[in-house]
Amino acid sequence: MNVAEVMTARVSWVGPDTTLTEIARRMRAEDIGSVPVAQSERLVGMVTDRDIVLRAVADGGDVGRRTAREVMSDGILYCFEDDSVESVLKNMGDNQVRRLPVMSREKRLVGVVSLGDLSRAVERKAADALKDISQPAKAPGPANSPAPGPASTQSGA
Repeated sequence: MNVAEVMTARVSWVGPDTTLTEIARRMRAEDIGSVPVAQSERLVGMVTDRDIVLRAVADGGDVGRRTAREVMSDGILYCFEDDSVESVLKNMGDNQVRRLPVMSREKRLVGVVSLGDLSRAVERKAADALKDISQPAKAPGPANSPAPGPASTQSGA
């Protein structure tokens, strides 16, 4: 299963010149903690609620005039839409992140995937495997019975 099958395709993103007040209001309205920063459909950064607090509010001054460009995290992590769910889960765990922007191979922002999205996909996969395993075994019939021949036995010592 790949990320495109479980990601949220409706991406909320902002431009680099979006004010922090507008970003915070969007985070509240959409109940999200991070927003990708994009310019011409290219990902250029990420603003988290933590970035706003630590890089703007804690510094004082007029937070309403500060922009995404001033507080966003550079060098952001992302995954590709054709990456496997398992590899992205490992990457998120290794880097201790809860959400990743999802990119096309042309480096266009196409979605966001959360740890919850990936976990539900793995649970479904495990549930399907359990269902398959729990099916009763097929009774031997003419097509499934062993070929006639001498029976072998082993004795334990």
